[in-house]
Amino acid sequence: MRLFRSGEILGIAEDALEFALEASEDAHPNEYMGLLRGERAQKVGLDREGTVITDVLVIPGTESNPVSATVKTNMIPNDMRAAGSVHSHPNGVLRPSDADLQTFNKGKVHIIVGAPYGETDWQAFDQEGEPRKLDVLDIDLPEEEFFDFTQADIDAELRDEEFDGGVR
Repeated sequence: MRLFRSGEILGIAEDALEFALEASEDAHPNEYMGLLRGERAQKVGLDREGTVITDVLVIPGTESNPVSATVKTNMIPNDMRAAGSVHSHPNGVLRPSDADLQTFNKGKVHIIVGAPYGETDWQAFDQEGEPRKLDVLDIDLPEEEFFDFTQADIDAELRDEEFDGGVR
């Protein structure tokens, strides 16, 4: 089992995108904010190296209003599968604000969802706020237990990291 992700984000699972769209619509007229997590492509049935965004994490204590959403940083999990963020713009504008750009430094992909929250009412961005392509993948997501790894898995992964110089 591999715990650490490859750097390339290949796409987002259709179910994860649908969750983000529905959560954004439910939060309207306030902003919605969540964090994105990914899995190795092979774990979700793809024969490629890279990461697929599979989950949207809802962070407890997130505060939102019609123009912003604030995540309590002490509630963000230390997650090796972190891939980026997703948040909504109730005004429908699919461009990052200056405040958005300041939060784009963690993770490789950031998604903005806009009203009216349909299947095309979103845009992915890189860390610099430039639009990027993000394929929507129709894949079956694996069922997962809360802790689906052991200390032996972690030790093996760390040995692999040392063996190949820490490059994934």
